[in-house]
This record gives sequence, structure tokens and C-alpha cells, in this order.
Amino acid sequence: MRPPLSTARLLAVGVLCLMGQCAVAQDTVELGRYLFHAALCGVCHTAEGGKFLAGGRPLHTPFGTFYTPNITPDPDHGIGRWKDGDFLRALREGVSPGGDHYYPAFPYTAYTRLRREDVLAIKAYLDSVDPVPQPNRPHDLVWYADFRWPLGLWKWLYFEPGEFVPQADRDAQWNRGAYLAQAAGHCAECHSPRNLLGALRRDRLYAGAADGPEGESTPNITPDKSGIGDWTPSMLGFYLETGMTPEGDFAGSLMADVIDQGTSKLTPEDRSAIATYILALPPLPADTGKSD
Repeated sequence: MRPPLSTARLLAVGVLCLMGQCAVAQDTVELGRYLFHAALCGVCHTAEGGKFLAGGRPLHTPFGTFYTPNITPDPDHGIGRWKDGDFLRALREGVSPGGDHYYPAFPYTAYTRLRREDVLAIKAYLDSVDPVPQPNRPHDLVWYADFRWPLGLWKWLYFEPGEFVPQADRDAQWNRGAYLAQAAGHCAECHSPRNLLGALRRDRLYAGAADGPEGESTPNITPDKSGIGDWTPSMLGFYLETGMTPEGDFAGSLMADVIDQGTSKLTPEDRSAIATYILALPPLPADTGKSD
């Protein structure tokens, strides 16, 4: 069920209609709604039993528990005072409006690849939802991770900012799938092992993680025999739509939310594009949690 447009947003759209910009404004919000699902924003920013996008979902990691923030347009507890530039800087640089570095539990390391117009469309959609005056919950981290200043060094070592650049030697479907998987859906963030400093192991992308989100393992999604090498693009596309595997099992845990709130809401063409990209990855053996 789609959340209703807030009163403030309806008034704003009404003004734009009088100015002859109604279709453009509404088209941007609808594009933002679609990309919001593609980027899985609702999965992390809505706590179980909580209000839509009011934050508070716990993310358990080796560094402690992160609690996702309120991203409704509430001016005091959400992002209601954020300008477009603030939102762009957060998603593409991992920096808050106040100049603080964000922890990479927020996947700006992937969102940095989103196109500028797509980032602003997502913000237009977020501006349209109902504000929720719910305060953010502080993170509960181990003592050495409770300082933000080392994050600048972490970024220097591991963060590569910049928009997605299509590969000229690949067709349009592969490039669309790569954009959705790398930038929006940030599949590698969950399906890859990390080093001791929490950075993705670039040589093991998509090979699964023995110690993934919530302390649970995530499967290898490369076309290796230990991954999904026996799957066809249609099988993977069907899984992203329904959550059912070729063996008749169903996705559980966080992946069930990803499908329910994310990939199931995409077009069949976009799910097919993601499948094309994933199944063209280099096959890698599944992560065992041991160093190679």
C-alpha cells in the first residue's frame, strides 16, 4: 500500500499545477517512489511495528548496533529542513548537513553511483510522505567505533565516490541491471564479506558473507556452483518478484523484506536486467568466513 501524499505536498503540487508544472512535479514524485523501492529505503528506515520511515530499525554489526534515522519530512526529527544539496551530499559523499561523516552502515558507498536526477527524485518522493515527529535513537556501538573523526581516514582508504558509468562493451540491459544492483539495490553491501575495518573485500564481491547483516550469513549470488550457477535469468527474476527459489523454498529474514518492499515492486524488465547482470558476474566460491 502506497503512503498518501501529505497535506503540505498536496498544496505544493496544487501551486505547481497553477504554474503549469503539475505533470512534471508529479512525474518526479512517481519516479522517486519507484527509485525509493529500488534503493530499498523502506526496508531499513521503518522499524518493525513502527511508523513508515520514522527510523529505529536496529542493524547489528561487529561494531555494535546502529539504529536507522527518521527520513520523513519532519522538520525537527527527520529531513524536513534538508535542502537538495544536503540530500545529494549525504547519498553521494556520506556527509551530513552538519558536516559529520556517516558510518558506512548507511550504504552511501553504493548510493554515490546514483545519478543526480535520481537522487533528487527520491528526495521529492520523501518530501511527499507524512512527517513523523519521532526522535532518532542513538547508536549503541563499541567504544572504539563511537568516534566519527576516523571515518575520514576510512573513506580515504575505501570510499570511491562517483556516478555509475555505463560500460561501452556491454548492452543496455546489462548496464541497467548493473546500475540497479550496484547503485540502487546495493546488493554487494550484504552479499560480500568485509575486512576487519568493515570495508567490502573487493576481490570477493557477491560471494556471500559468513557474518553478514544481523549476524546472519548471506548466500553467494555469483554463478558459481556454490552460488546460483544453476539458476537461469528467468529463475532469478521470478525469485526477485516472489521470493521463491527454483527448489520451492522462500526467502527469509532481511531478504524477505528486500523482495517484499523492493524488488517485487520493480518492473519485470528491471528484474530481468538485474538477473542479467548478476548472472554475468565472475563465479566465486562462497565465503566461509576464513581468510584466503
